[in-house]
Amino acid sequence: MKYHRGKREAPWTLILLVSVWMAGLWSTPAMSQSIHKDTTLILINDLRVQIEATQALNDMYNFKFEKAEQQFRWFKQRYAWHPLPYFLLGLSEWWKIMPNTKNTDHDDRFLAYMDSTIRVAENLHKKSPEYRTEAAFFLSASYGFKGRLYADEERKSWRKAATAGKTALNYLDESKQKQDLSVELLFGDALYNYFSVWVPENYPMLKPLLIFFKKGDKKLGLDQLTEVSYNAFYTRTEAMVWLMRILNSYENNPTRAFQISEYLYQTYPDNPYFHRYYARMLYTRGGFSQELETECKEIIHRIDSGMVGYEATSGRYAAFYLGQLYERRQDFDLAQNYYERVVKFAEEIDATDTGYYLFSLISLGEISQRKGDKETAKRYFTEVKKKSNRKDEAWKDAKRRLKALEKGD
Repeated sequence: MKYHRGKREAPWTLILLVSVWMAGLWSTPAMSQSIHKDTTLILINDLRVQIEATQALNDMYNFKFEKAEQQFRWFKQRYAWHPLPYFLLGLSEWWKIMPNTKNTDHDDRFLAYMDSTIRVAENLHKKSPEYRTEAAFFLSASYGFKGRLYADEERKSWRKAATAGKTALNYLDESKQKQDLSVELLFGDALYNYFSVWVPENYPMLKPLLIFFKKGDKKLGLDQLTEVSYNAFYTRTEAMVWLMRILNSYENNPTRAFQISEYLYQTYPDNPYFHRYYARMLYTRGGFSQELETECKEIIHRIDSGMVGYEATSGRYAAFYLGQLYERRQDFDLAQNYYERVVKFAEEIDATDTGYYLFSLISLGEISQRKGDKETAKRYFTEVKKKSNRKDEAWKDAKRRLKALEKGD
C-alpha cells in the first residue's frame, strides 16, 4: 500500500516564498543578441564570460564543486569589481545545502558570499550609472536567496526573511525597467505570477495579507517558467527545478514533471537532489520497476561510499522505495533491512515525524507480526503512536493494529 508522504509547507513559509521568490531568485541577465558598441561592457551579457561560465555551471550542478569554484575564483581575480563571481561562489554554497536543508554547515559561507555580492553591487549601483540596472539584478538575486534561506523551516528567521524579500522586490522592480535583458527576467515574474494566485487559492486566510500585491496570472506564470526552461542561459536549470516541482505537487501533471526530472538527472547524474527526485517520480508513477530498484540501490551505494552530496535525506527516500518494492515481492528479509535503514536515516536527520519514518515502522511491525514476533510488532506500532499526531493516518493505523494485537487477531 502506498501512502501520501508529502508535507504541505507552513503558511508562513508560503508567504515568505511569495515575497522572496517573486524577487527573481536567480536574476542573472541573459545572453544578449549583440555586443554593445559603446564603451560600456555589460559583463553578464558578455558572450565570452558566458562561454567561460558554461562548464563551471555544469560542474556546479553536477556537484563537482572544486572544479566549478576554481573557475568562479578565476572570475573573482579578473572581475573583482563585479558582483557576478561572488554570486556564483555563493550559489555553489547554496547547492551544497540543497540535498539536506537541515544541515546548516554551509550557511555562513553562503551568507558571506551573498553579502559580498551585495556590497560590490551596491558600489556599482551608486557610483556607476551605466551599471545601475545590472547591479540591481544582483542585488535582487542576492537578497532573494538570503530571504529564501531565512524562510526555511529549519532556520525560521521570519523577520530577516521578510526584510530580505522586500529589499529584493524593490531591486527587481528597478531592474525590470531594462526590458532588453530578455528571457532571464521572466523567471522572477513567472514565480510571482504563479504563487501570488496559488497561495490565496490554497490558503484563503492569507488573502488579506496579499491585498497590496499586484494580481498575478497562474497560467502565465507556468508559460513563463516553460519559456525560461527552454530558452534561458543562466536561469534555465533553476526554472526547470521549479517547473518540475510545481507540475508534480500543485498542477497534477506528473507525466511532464517526470520528463523534466529524467532530463535533469540524465544531464547532471551526480546531483543527489535530481537523483532522488527522479527516483521519487519513478516510484509515484506506480511501477515497482527494475529501473526504480537500480536507481535506489545506486543512491544507497553512493551514500555508503561517501559520495559528495549523498546523505541521509536521499537515503531515506531510496531505502523506503526499496522496502516497498521487496515487501511487494514478498522478500520480507530484504524489505526489513531497508525499512530499518529508513529508520536510521530519519533519526540521523531528525525526521521522525515524516511519513517515510512512520510507515517504515508500521511495515517493520507488520513483518515482525508475520514472523510471529508480536512483542516486537507491538513495540513498533507503539513507537508510531508516540511519534505521530492523533490526526495522522499513521497514528490511526498503528492504533488499529495495536487493538488487533491485543485481541489476538
